[in-house]
Amino acid sequence: MAISYRHLTQRVFAPVRQHYGERDTMLYALSLGLGCDPLRADALPFVYEGAPGGLRALPTQAVVLGFPGFWAKEPDTGIDWVKLLHGEQRMRIHRPLPASADIVGHNRVERLTDKGEGKGAIMVTQRRVETAAGELLATLQQVTFLRGDGGYSQQDGGQPSDEPLPALAPTPHDRAPDFIDTQLIRPEAALLYRLLGDTNPLHADPAVARAAGFERPILHGLASYGVAACAVIRQCAGNDPARLAAFDIRFAAPVFPGETLETQIWRVSGQPNCFQLRARVIERDKLVLSHGFAELA
Repeated sequence: MAISYRHLTQRVFAPVRQHYGERDTMLYALSLGLGCDPLRADALPFVYEGAPGGLRALPTQAVVLGFPGFWAKEPDTGIDWVKLLHGEQRMRIHRPLPASADIVGHNRVERLTDKGEGKGAIMVTQRRVETAAGELLATLQQVTFLRGDGGYSQQDGGQPSDEPLPALAPTPHDRAPDFIDTQLIRPEAALLYRLLGDTNPLHADPAVARAAGFERPILHGLASYGVAACAVIRQCAGNDPARLAAFDIRFAAPVFPGETLETQIWRVSGQPNCFQLRARVIERDKLVLSHGFAELA
């Protein structure tokens, strides 16, 4: 069954209503490795309700809010979901996330691009995360590579194919980074992160991971995304999460729990509030996140 442009782009998603509390906010931060060192005061605002000024939510927590579930696996989509790959994540923060709130997630397929037979397709889904009162908190774009669904536009008499999103820029290669941040990925990080809603057994069951070609369970890509955003907040924003206005990244390779993530950050010339970044696993000297972009308010 081939995918249908009209069916996917007109698919109706019911609003996702969700309550999250301070325990969820702390769990999110802990799953990213904050609090690994009990003497690091810069982690306390995100993991301890008694910190000066009270508990604060990390802006990337928006990625686990209002999520509609793994809907691409449903038979009516026509998607070859086994070959689906989360390629990029982009986010715009419109106002700081509360430490506790009732929210509503509005999801839709924003665009679908055919790369050609045997080359796959690219699907962009958009999620607006709002408060129950209708205040927009964040807009998320997830770029998914449908590796088994290329050539759909040539079927059924021809179907539309949208222009892809503007490409993310690669990080500089002619100069050293302006900031370097390291963060240990907890050995149990994937088991903690899955409690936030993504229960794919690839991140928990060694047998499932081996069947997928990995030596052991891998970390969720959105967890490494959150770790890199924390690096920007620490190094460039004075540890103030309210300053992060935009954060985009491309997923280059998986991260394994227990490894150390090094985030390299460059200032953008002429744009004092903009930064480019990438991240590598120190133990394997492996690039895992690339084409990163962050903007501060």
